[in-house]
Amino acid sequence: MSSGKLLMVGAGLSGAVIGRYLAEQGYDISIVDARDHIAGNCYSKRDADTGVMVHVYGPHIFHTDDEEVWNYVNGFETFMPYKNRVKTTSGGAVYSLPVNLHTINQFYGKTMRPDEARAFIEEQADTTITEPQTFEDQALRFVGPDLYKAFFKGYTQKQWGCSPTELPASILKRLPVRFNYDDNYFFHRFQGMPENGYTVMVERILDHPNITVHLNTRFTRDQAAEYDHVFYSGPLDGWFDFDLGRLGYRTLDFERFTFDGDYQGCAVMNYGEEEVPFTRITEHKHFAPWESHEGSVCYREFSRAAEPDDIPYYPIRQVKEKELLGRYVERAAQTDGVTFVGRLGTYRYLDMDVTIREALDTARAFLDARKAGTKMPAFAVQPL
Repeated sequence: MSSGKLLMVGAGLSGAVIGRYLAEQGYDISIVDARDHIAGNCYSKRDADTGVMVHVYGPHIFHTDDEEVWNYVNGFETFMPYKNRVKTTSGGAVYSLPVNLHTINQFYGKTMRPDEARAFIEEQADTTITEPQTFEDQALRFVGPDLYKAFFKGYTQKQWGCSPTELPASILKRLPVRFNYDDNYFFHRFQGMPENGYTVMVERILDHPNITVHLNTRFTRDQAAEYDHVFYSGPLDGWFDFDLGRLGYRTLDFERFTFDGDYQGCAVMNYGEEEVPFTRITEHKHFAPWESHEGSVCYREFSRAAEPDDIPYYPIRQVKEKELLGRYVERAAQTDGVTFVGRLGTYRYLDMDVTIREALDTARAFLDARKAGTKMPAFAVQPL
C-alpha cells in the first residue's frame, strides 16, 4: 500500500471517485468544497413538504454503455429502472422526443411505415447541404425546415443564447430522427436512477477512514504546497485567477413551484417555441416512478450567459473560448503537482458516466506514474 497526502478540490463525482480509489490504496485524502454539501451538481435531497426527491441543480439521469462504471455506481447505491421519455410542446400540441415515427406521423397527420417515413423525410431535407457546418445546416440536412422549426430552432436558441447558425454541427451529434416508435431518450443499455438519490451514493463513496471532507471551504492555491498532489475539479481558469480572461459558460435559473397532484404527467416537458421564455419544465416526482407522492415539485428552467458569481453549467466552446482554452491548457501543462479533472477542470460537457470513467482512469494513471517514478500530467484527458 502507498502513503501520501492528496487533496481533491471539489466533492462532486470526480473528487469523490478519485479520492475513494486512492484512499483504498492507502493515501490520506482531503476533500474540500466551497458549497455546504457534497455531490456537486448531482446533489439531491428530499423536499420537506412533499417528500419528493429533488434534483437541486436540475435533472441527472444515469445512462451508460460502460459496464464497469455501471457496476461501480451500483456498488454504492441501488439503481432503479428509469427510462427518460421527454415530451415537447409545439404549435399547441404535445409530441414525443427524440423525433421518432410517432412524432413524424402525428406532426404531418400521416400513418407512414418506417420506410415510407424515411423517404418522406428525405424529401423534406435540404440535400444541397453536403457538409453541414452549423447546427442549422445539420438539422435542415436531416429533418428539413418544418421539423427543425418545430422542435430544434427555438429550444436551441434559448439554450445557447445565439442563433443555431452560430453553433457547430457537432452539437447535433446523431441523426436527430428515429424511424421507429422508440421514445427512450437515450441509446445506452444501462439506464437508471439511484433509489435514495445521488447524495446518498456519493456519501457512501466518501465513507472511508482515509477520507476527510471539509465543506464550506474555499481552496486557495497556496494550500497545494501542503500536499503531494492536487486533483482539481474547479474551473480551469479559476486556478489561474482568471488572469487571461474568463471561459464562457451558460447557466440556468430555476423557478420552483409546487402543485397538488400531477402537474404535467411526465418528468420533462420541453418548450421549443421562442416566445416561451423557459426551455422546459421538470416535475421531479416522475424521476422516481417507484415512489408515490400526492404533492409535486416542479421547476421552470431559464438559460442565460453565466456571470462570475453564477454556477457554470454548459461550456460554450466556440472559437473564441477554444482559443482562450488553448492558452490556459498551455499554462496548465507548465504547472507541477496538480491534475485538472472533470467538467470544469477540463472545460468539457461531461455526462456522469464519462466523469466517473475518467476519474477511475485518472486515479489509475496516478498510481502508474508513482510506480514508474514519472510526473503525473496536468490532464489525464486533453481538453482540446
